[in-house]
Amino acid sequence: MTRVFLSIGSNINPQKNILYALHRLREEVALLKVSNFYRSAALYRPNDPFFLNGMAVVQTFMTPRELKYNVLRRIEEETGRERTADAYAPRSLDLDICVFGDLVIHEDGLIIPDPDIQSRPFLAVPLLELDPNLILPDTKRPISDIVCGMETGDLAVDEEFSLQVKERFCR
Repeated sequence: MTRVFLSIGSNINPQKNILYALHRLREEVALLKVSNFYRSAALYRPNDPFFLNGMAVVQTFMTPRELKYNVLRRIEEETGRERTADAYAPRSLDLDICVFGDLVIHEDGLIIPDPDIQSRPFLAVPLLELDPNLILPDTKRPISDIVCGMETGDLAVDEEFSLQVKERFCR
C-alpha cells in the first residue's frame, strides 16, 4: 500500500461537501488521518466565498491515475462539481493528490507532487501538520523549510469544524 496525501477544499457548502468527501474516501481507501481545516480567501477572487482547505493521509493499492480519475473526480462530481475553463471558479469540492509515496510524475493531467505545495500555504501547512518530517520527493525539500519561507498569516483554523471532522473520522 502507498501512503498518499490528498488535499480537500471547497467554497460552496464547504462543511457539507468536505464531510461527504471524507465519508466517501473512507469507502474507497484506508483513511489514516485528517488535518485541521483552514479558512482562506479564494485565490484571485476577493469577492468569492472563503475556502475551507485541509489534507487527508490515506493508503491505497491504486495507481495515481486510478485514484485521481476513478475515485477523486467521481466524488467531486457527486457533490455537483462542474469543471469549467475558469480554474479559479467557486467549487463544491476540490480533491487533489499532493504527494503519492515517493513518486515523481509529470504526465498529461497528472503532476505529482503538486507543484503548488511550494507556494500555497493552504496546501503546505496541513502537510506539515500531518507529517513534520515529510520531504518532497521531487525537490528533496523538507515541508518544514517550505512552510518556514511562506507567509501564512491569512490562514485561520476553523476549530469547530476541524474538531467535528476529527471526532468523526480520526478515531
